[in-house]
Amino acid sequence: MIVKWHHLEKANSPDCLKHHGKNKKWAPEEKYELVAQVIAGATISSVAYDVGINTGLLAQWIRKYKIWGYNGLVDRKKGRKPKEPTMEKMNINNPHELEESEYEELIRLRAENAYIKAENEVIKKEIALREEKEAALLKAKKQRLSKNSEKKDIN
Repeated sequence: MIVKWHHLEKANSPDCLKHHGKNKKWAPEEKYELVAQVIAGATISSVAYDVGINTGLLAQWIRKYKIWGYNGLVDRKKGRKPKEPTMEKMNINNPHELEESEYEELIRLRAENAYIKAENEVIKKEIALREEKEAALLKAKKQRLSKNSEKKDIN
């Protein structure tokens, strides 16, 4: 590794060993020039040292060029393909302006939604009251049965 750094420093400058924080984006034309040098007879390591890149990266470009030709050097989209490629992503940060009819419909739907929510709350309260009433009736019935059984035990 030290020999590699020495060759890099000798071929370029001492600044080539400093990490600049960003990786360089290589254009397909630049990649092709380097691949062409290797195909013409230069060694991978010498071309990589001259440019200041890793030999593995250059070897990868050569392999892609041999398999797919020039198209192998063009950067491709990364990541998983969408499930439905025809679907467009919604832009939630910048929604489009509503027309007057759409705005009126939005207001009407919000009011209808609020009414339905209130109606559901009333129904839930009615169910809770009915359950409380049934529980009270059941409790009273149990108390009556227990009083009747106590009277029978005494006699």
